[in-house]
Amino acid sequence: MRQVAIRLLAVVGLTAGFAATAGSTRGVSLDAAAAERFAALALKCLHEEYPSHISHTMDSNADARPPHELTPAFYGCYDWHSDVHGHWLLVRLLRLFPDAPFATKARSELALSLTTKAIAGEVAYFKREDRASFERPYGIAWLLRLSGELRSWDDPQARAWSSALTELEAEAASRLKAWLPKLHYPIRVGEHDQTAFSFGLIWDWAGVAGDSQMRALLSDAAGRFYLHDRNCPLNYEPSGEDFLSPCLAEADFMRRVLTADEFGLWLSGFLPRIPRSTGSAWLQPAVVTDRSDPKLAHLDGLNLSRAWMLEGIAHGLRTSDRRIPVLLESAKQHRDAALPAVTGEHYEGGHWLGTFAVYLTTGAGLAH
Repeated sequence: MRQVAIRLLAVVGLTAGFAATAGSTRGVSLDAAAAERFAALALKCLHEEYPSHISHTMDSNADARPPHELTPAFYGCYDWHSDVHGHWLLVRLLRLFPDAPFATKARSELALSLTTKAIAGEVAYFKREDRASFERPYGIAWLLRLSGELRSWDDPQARAWSSALTELEAEAASRLKAWLPKLHYPIRVGEHDQTAFSFGLIWDWAGVAGDSQMRALLSDAAGRFYLHDRNCPLNYEPSGEDFLSPCLAEADFMRRVLTADEFGLWLSGFLPRIPRSTGSAWLQPAVVTDRSDPKLAHLDGLNLSRAWMLEGIAHGLRTSDRRIPVLLESAKQHRDAALPAVTGEHYEGGHWLGTFAVYLTTGAGLAH
């Protein structure tokens, strides 16, 4: 078993390694009909340029250009990161359902984006000096997750797409490696800037890519930012526009870094109020009052991400741990509350919630 570097902290006597699995912690699997529905959401917007929300610094009139010129591979689905993870959604579903009715269309759409020329345009956009923080960390983490999915797929076209993406992948990884040692504090919000969730995506990519330097940097960050944490205020969550849980995302990252025994001990201090028996009202799904509101619709995403994080936390524990049934019970409650809402009825959620649904229902975070 490969080991990762992490500081030995006497507070709980933890060392480093990989979490042992807790048997079957998957609550649901994806069927062909649902895959078709989620693929349709990405296919609808992957190259739909408008509406568009861009975070773009301009130094002159020459910088006022349409999205497809600024970022020629990833300009659809309302914003850059949603378009990137929309590509990941299609790659993931093609791997699992290679003969599905949507497969031909999905391959065609991916082939439009993942070309050497289009990716060169993305690299040029990234490399301008005033864009050092562009899509950091959330969008960059999803880019690496896309790259990792392509690396894992034994398919001729996927290998060509992966090759085309190589320079952008390297640029993304390089800027993260430059940033992580300088990041003095974690970012504990429930939206894009949160570090814990992105660290999990990047950790998984680094395993696929064999990037031991990235794993070491993330292990160091885990020690600096999270290993001392106790009594995370889960009762303060959610904030009104969250789509990620600060507490659960941190735990879902730490189960990747620690062994099962280490993680179980750490979790006892971090979330000490997890019940040891089912049937409690420990953690209830968030209430979504208006799915046509782009920020309030975030809470559907929170329910989906909570579900996969709860499954991930259970996955990181020993099979005998009494918290596992409680975690899976809560995961099911969140999953059941959120999946029926992933319909695309409102573009505010339709351009991104499909990715969260696929990440959950395919166990993407448990694969590595």
